[in-house]
Amino acid sequence: MLPLFHCKVRMSLSRSKSMVMGEVSHGSTQCTSPGLQEGVLKAGWLKKQRSIMKNWQLRWFVLRSDFLYFYKDEEETKPQGCIPLKGSQVNELTANPEEPGRHLFEIVPGAAGEKDRTAVSHEALLLMANSQTDMDDWVKAIRRVIWAPFGGGIFGQRLEDTVQHEKKFGPRLAPLLVEQCVDFIREQGLGEEGLFRMPGQANLVRELQDAFDCGDKPQFDSNTDVHTVASLLKLYLRELPEPVIPFDSWMKYSHTQLKTK
Repeated sequence: MLPLFHCKVRMSLSRSKSMVMGEVSHGSTQCTSPGLQEGVLKAGWLKKQRSIMKNWQLRWFVLRSDFLYFYKDEEETKPQGCIPLKGSQVNELTANPEEPGRHLFEIVPGAAGEKDRTAVSHEALLLMANSQTDMDDWVKAIRRVIWAPFGGGIFGQRLEDTVQHEKKFGPRLAPLLVEQCVDFIREQGLGEEGLFRMPGQANLVRELQDAFDCGDKPQFDSNTDVHTVASLLKLYLRELPEPVIPFDSWMKYSHTQLKTK
């Protein structure tokens, strides 16, 4: 699809060969212990591949601000290394049917962003998660950090944070993705049988998700499948950290309903 093509063009790769994978190079930000004020966005065990021996090391990874730190174990306070995420790209790698259970993704420094791309000079970091779900969670979390400055990374982001960010581009009561999907469904889908029940094309849903997460604003036209748009909207709502009706409001509503019975 064109939106994803434009997104990938923006991410033209620029890799350097100046250092061992996963360590900080001379030209990049020195790795120091993160401050306590930097909240943990995600933490967990991952395996990282060494560049020379090609063997795997199990390390405790912590995502804070726009850095991914790794430690020997959970108890360590000083990181063994860190990966600057600003201007980077994260990619899921195609599974090899001959090697089941290897859920691989890579972080490519200096492969994303636009004018304020930060020059980094260490090689791509190859990581392995212990499950497909774990890998998906890591990729989403890292992608949100990378693309947040460009208005992307909205899937899995708090609703109020997305709305607050998009107010910089004009008054808005709901995220642009939601408005765009709802408007399209109203125009093209109200007479469609099985709307919100029949699934859209999974590959197109994924491409649209990636485009929005990259900060693009893909447009729907008469050739766009309405079930795909409905599936995209459902996916966005399903990945919200908190439902549209917040948990505390839902409890109050449920309590009121019980009283009226």
